[in-house]
Amino acid sequence: MTTVGTRLAESLEQLTDVAAEAGLDSATARDEGLRVAAALAEAVPGAAPAWAEVALPGLTDLGRINEAFFDAASSGRRWRGAPTDLLQSLVDAQSSLALEYAEALTEVASSAVMLGTAPIWVIANASAASGAYLAAARMPSRAVPAHPGDAPAGIPGLGLGSPDTMRPTIPGPMTPVPADHFAPQHPPADGSAGGAAATAAAAQPPAQPEAPAEPERSVEELLAELDGMIGLERVKKEIHRQVALLTVEKLRTEAGLKAPKMSRHLIFVGNPGTGKTTVARLVGGIYRALGLLPRGQLVEVDRSELVAGYVGQTAMKTAEVCAKATGGVLFIDEAYALMGDQYAQEAVNTLVKEMEDHREDLVVIVAGYPEPMVAFIAQNPGLASRFTTTIEFDDYSDEELLHILDSIAEGSDYELTDDARRRVGHLLEATPRGPSFGNGRFARNLFEQAVGRHAWRLRDAKEPTRDELRLLTADDLVEQPDSPQEDEQGHRDESDPDALTGADPAPVRVEPDGGAVSGEGVSKEQHETRPTEPEDPA
Repeated sequence: MTTVGTRLAESLEQLTDVAAEAGLDSATARDEGLRVAAALAEAVPGAAPAWAEVALPGLTDLGRINEAFFDAASSGRRWRGAPTDLLQSLVDAQSSLALEYAEALTEVASSAVMLGTAPIWVIANASAASGAYLAAARMPSRAVPAHPGDAPAGIPGLGLGSPDTMRPTIPGPMTPVPADHFAPQHPPADGSAGGAAATAAAAQPPAQPEAPAEPERSVEELLAELDGMIGLERVKKEIHRQVALLTVEKLRTEAGLKAPKMSRHLIFVGNPGTGKTTVARLVGGIYRALGLLPRGQLVEVDRSELVAGYVGQTAMKTAEVCAKATGGVLFIDEAYALMGDQYAQEAVNTLVKEMEDHREDLVVIVAGYPEPMVAFIAQNPGLASRFTTTIEFDDYSDEELLHILDSIAEGSDYELTDDARRRVGHLLEATPRGPSFGNGRFARNLFEQAVGRHAWRLRDAKEPTRDELRLLTADDLVEQPDSPQEDEQGHRDESDPDALTGADPAPVRVEPDGGAVSGEGVSKEQHETRPTEPEDPA
């Protein structure tokens, strides 16, 4: 067995040991770990054979190896940004071993990205998954969606469902891999045919009922929601212009007049945290309300959901994603990752074909940083002819970020004092702006760190008043001398206020892009403007 295979095997052994100690079926835990590893290593070249050394020892048929690997990856994608089934069962049972099981899963994630030469976005996905596992184990039990397309569970501090960090993959149920599919085959002691499969089946949680469909909203309601978002004035103007163009085009067609066919595909460019995913979701709803799309659902993906581990499989994978998005909007974040290799070229060629085949019922929105997006569109004439409208998402101003922070705080029953708001203003003025600036996510980070320091400040309060529990002060926005610090090895004391929220001690770069849950795209109706602050225009 190779070195990377050995590491994965060791991490799986650690996982099964914790599962056994917690009273869970070891075979089920091993299979869960293998699915997590395959889902995270799906876009890593050469990962399938290394994974099969552990999952299917002795198998040499490359076709069967790839089939098993991608089947496992498909069933494990929903765990890229949410707790696994067994971890959630431990959290729900308030097991003392939930955190230990989550830590074992992070070792599996770390081993997965070492199965080959992992691109940076794969490493980011693995880091995000690890954060989700650890946060779930440390937080009170929260419901987890049955399918990746459902509303995300929303683990505080990690922005699940954001485009940007841990994205939902492909809406709709996946065909599950049997729980004992990859387990070593040992006959049951009693000679029966049940064994691990029966135990695993019993360990699976019952299927969650599907959430009722959201009621359809009118164009006016959707545009009102867009207009209620903080900032994004250029975006609002362009979306209103697009709605006017498409509305008149539809009316001319209904009147029997010739109407020039306008491309409905869009390019969103801007820095992280500027609300691109939130606006994309609204665009899908607007197109449905206009009768241009039958469903208007948003399917959000990145390279890892489009590109497979070998040539030929990529075309099938991209076509499957487009099929699930048909009738709605396919949102491809960091689209420029689909450049530079034969796998990316295959995905782009397939995407262009699907856009042509479904030009009446599929809208594609590609998003990313401005300059790389120019290169992405220029690489294929089919892209250049179909993406003719670019919408620029500006960075938020200091005042807008303060409004977003106020809104986030208000949504969690906190309020910033006047001194705290002035301190935020000073912090924003001193923060350099560039491509890595998190915008709405920067505000989210500030809030989470302030909540942690607020908790530390009140640690010795016997009976704090309601205002003391609710108000965030200027001191909560900066590190205090008596706060615990990292030791020489870089480990933080668990009593550190930032450790309480799972946040870093200072705002860090996060990947594009996020919805309102990640801090940007916050409705002004959620923010009560202070009398001393000028009101945002509607």
